[in-house]
Amino acid sequence: MATFNSPLEAFLHWENTTPSKVFLKQPINGVFTDFSFEEAGQQVRRIASYLNDLNLPERSHIALLSKNCAHWNMADLAIMMAGHISIPIYPTLNDRSISQIIEHSESKAIIIGKLDDYASQRPGIPNIPKISVGLYEENDGELWEDIVSKYKPFTNIYTQKTEELITIIYTSGTTGNPKGVMHTVGNFMESTETLINLFDLPVNLRLFSYLPLAHVAERLIANAGLILGAEISFAESLETFASDLEATQPHIFFAVPRIWTKFQEKILESIPSAKLNLLLKIPFLNTIIKNKLKKKLGLRDAIFICSAAAPLASSIIRWYETIGITIYQGYGMTEDCCVSHFNTPDANKIGTVGKTLFNVEAKLSSEGEICIKNNCLMKGYYKSAEMTAAVFDDDGFLKTGDIGEFDHDGYLTITGRVKDQFKTDKGKYISPSHIELLLSKNKNIEQICIVGTGIPQPIALVTLSELGKSSSKDALKSSLKVALEQINPELEKHEKLEKVVVMKEDWTVANGLTTPTLKVKRNSIEKIHQEFYKSWFELKDTVIFE
Repeated sequence: MATFNSPLEAFLHWENTTPSKVFLKQPINGVFTDFSFEEAGQQVRRIASYLNDLNLPERSHIALLSKNCAHWNMADLAIMMAGHISIPIYPTLNDRSISQIIEHSESKAIIIGKLDDYASQRPGIPNIPKISVGLYEENDGELWEDIVSKYKPFTNIYTQKTEELITIIYTSGTTGNPKGVMHTVGNFMESTETLINLFDLPVNLRLFSYLPLAHVAERLIANAGLILGAEISFAESLETFASDLEATQPHIFFAVPRIWTKFQEKILESIPSAKLNLLLKIPFLNTIIKNKLKKKLGLRDAIFICSAAAPLASSIIRWYETIGITIYQGYGMTEDCCVSHFNTPDANKIGTVGKTLFNVEAKLSSEGEICIKNNCLMKGYYKSAEMTAAVFDDDGFLKTGDIGEFDHDGYLTITGRVKDQFKTDKGKYISPSHIELLLSKNKNIEQICIVGTGIPQPIALVTLSELGKSSSKDALKSSLKVALEQINPELEKHEKLEKVVVMKEDWTVANGLTTPTLKVKRNSIEKIHQEFYKSWFELKDTVIFE
């Protein structure tokens, strides 16, 4: 495999050596439109010409607001080619949050791609040069297609240097305001090469890009695609997601826990659990069923299947094992460029996030906080020297904010978040993460937030899965009571759950109660519901409907 010093250098290599090979596959109205390396390169070069003609200061910040699509990747390359720094923005953010990021990052221009509701986001964009993509029915500022037809290809291509910034990634923020994490070209290359070496990924593989490219993990998978000359496909919409994934059959598939539970739900809707278990016991049918399910899920050819971002229940991982799918859990964060801990084919212990990677140092503080040092730690938070200093210890280790423990074999288990801990009115501290993981085994539950500030024992706030929503109230009550009876014996006395409170409303990105990566925003949920904890606690029922 060729070695490269930057993502742009890798793209130029494939453009030169395999110009006619398909690079990006964008579905439009159910039909994939292909962009070869050469075709993408032509568009990238012309957009870079336009950016150059804006006469912006050197190394300017260019915002990028779009769902995953072919033009996101091309825009990112054009920003690199013109010598600027990308500021990716989550496509689900509202106008206020978008304005905050553009202002804080001092972005000088913005590229607007595929969006669901740009009209509501538009007021958040200041009077800066805009490029919008007509293919996705946006028309604000200059049209991408007009630039491509008018401008000549850019020739004075910028050479990315290892130590220079490549991007500022604004964290999705489960607490407080987003912070701008500064990463260099070298950080991205180190992280991506770690991923490639860890799972022995081949060149010319197929990728399916759907988790937000504004998030570091998906960005690094896209970067791996550039280094390996991959073919990258996209989902057209939520409705077509399953069929687009099945059509792609990617070699890598990364998902957050909620996606794995959704997949499981869909399978068990079509084949009830008892019937599936019976079929899997029949030797001849076992292989046929497994292959059919893997193909239907789009995982027939997957080399590397992983879950991260939040803990995935061991019971779910074991269930997938029964249908021939091995999910490797890993651990990393934006600030360490995802290089921390991972389970691998040679060392996989379910229930943990794996061993410390070969190029990482890890330690636990006296409070049990996980601290990490690697060669791709962030350069700091943009314009936030105090916050940067606070997140590194005296030895240069990144303080992750996560609490964990190592077993005697060196596998790491995440047991909670430092900031998620709360104290009941008995004065006992609770770490909610492991309790939430135990409760997540109940298939009627979609999301969980364990709370308990100001009451004697913790309670669980939950939203319902599709299965839960379709159940009768009595059946649901019974199921949730049984769940408490099963998990409470596993908990310390002060951790035992007193109630389950079923929320009226789902927690979504749109209502500000989950992050764009589907993590529950505990602070936001607590602000809304904390005043009711005492009255809920005093009710006789174990299961309460809000």
